[in-house]
Amino acid sequence: MPNIIRPEDLSENAFKMIGNDWFLVAAEKDSKVNAMTASWGAFGVLWQKNSAFIFIRESRFTKEFVDSAETFSLSVFNHAEYADMLGYMGKVSGRDENKIEKCGLTVLHDEAECGNNAVKTPYFKEAETVFICRKLYSIPLPLENFADKSIIEKCYSNGDLHTMYAAEILKVINK
Repeated sequence: MPNIIRPEDLSENAFKMIGNDWFLVAAEKDSKVNAMTASWGAFGVLWQKNSAFIFIRESRFTKEFVDSAETFSLSVFNHAEYADMLGYMGKVSGRDENKIEKCGLTVLHDEAECGNNAVKTPYFKEAETVFICRKLYSIPLPLENFADKSIIEKCYSNGDLHTMYAAEILKVINK
């Protein structure tokens, strides 16, 4: 039985979790699950809701899944134990192979209430902490909106921009 905690009771450091440990963003489309490694994001409060903010490049296959789903998960792993898997999941596209299966990950589904609907969200059994999230808002990040233009050269020289997603954290599963 998973240990469910409130987001405000989370004791892990968000900067370490996101920037050092990384996480997998997973969503489901047409009964298929896809995931990718992410190391950019944030947690906070938006619109009176505990929220997660993630960024997905336009070119990523996982973006199609997140765009079509009402919910997605953020699965945080023990980085020392899963560093190779996280690196692989960030480099290989789910368009080309079933990378979840190849990495030996176990997909589970959480059922959470979203309005009047119960929605099943994929996540990974091997994760230490999982955030079940419901999309609230998304917006592409256009180049002309960058106040610090040096970010464009450093992070977007190839033109592959991100879309930012703001999501309500519905549940935190913690081992």
